[in-house]
Amino acid sequence: MKPYLVLLLCLGLPLKGLAEVRIFACEPEWAALGQHIGGDLATVTQATQALQDPHHIQARPSLIARMRRADLVLCTGAGLETGWLPLLLRRANNPQVQPGQPGYLEAASVVPLREKPQRLDRAQCDIHAAGNPHIQTDPRNILRVAEALADRLALIDPAHAGTYQQHLADFTTRWQQAMADWQRQAAPLQGMPVVVQHNSWVYLAHWLGLEQVATIESKPGVPPSGADLARLQQILQQRPARAIIRAAYQDPRAADWLAEHTGLPVVVLPFTVGGDEQAGDLFALFDDTLQRLLAVAP
Repeated sequence: MKPYLVLLLCLGLPLKGLAEVRIFACEPEWAALGQHIGGDLATVTQATQALQDPHHIQARPSLIARMRRADLVLCTGAGLETGWLPLLLRRANNPQVQPGQPGYLEAASVVPLREKPQRLDRAQCDIHAAGNPHIQTDPRNILRVAEALADRLALIDPAHAGTYQQHLADFTTRWQQAMADWQRQAAPLQGMPVVVQHNSWVYLAHWLGLEQVATIESKPGVPPSGADLARLQQILQQRPARAIIRAAYQDPRAADWLAEHTGLPVVVLPFTVGGDEQAGDLFALFDDTLQRLLAVAP
């Protein structure tokens, strides 16, 4: 039995069940995961869509209303939503889902973060002090978050703790089999040199063994200048790449310009669930990502 359930029983507290757990997910990948782990016990809503930049959205009244009714807020964290989530939490004024409460869970809190800066510099624009927040591009991180989510759902809805753990067990079995299949398929990608538009792919690159030789944005979130693009051409003459990677939601102009002047193909990856027609769920997200990368593999 989980320790928190033992504590509730020892204190003589009832294991109350919720009619439904209302999950407010900040990004599509966590909404999809919430549905897997919550199942029929959960109603899931999401703040952003796949073709939006998750760094920048508006705290609309409709989102405030949904958060006000939420039992659990599930977001990436690590500074990804700094521009809008604190305002949303403040205006919703829901004490159950404030940071530090059981109803607030940051996915990044259970994942080893990469690219933690040695020093902070405002000139670096949207640099993330905690580390790179784009953790969902490595399927191993999805499983870590799934485990934390099942535990958190059991904490806020202890009467259904066993159901959440069973959902987790079912998901884990399927996910581990899928990861083994993806790993076998991805063998040709090991060491493949790529250019990325935004530094969104560090976890994907680490998982697959891609070599990131250049980034189109010299500063995160800032479109490249003509001088930046000229510099990139010089870099690629010395360190040739196989492809240019950008996310489906990103402006295509810089990547297309570089492709035209280097002859490299642009690979548009879905980045999250719903990023293209094929990436309709978490499993399809990685299926589609791999197939698009394998299409340009050596």
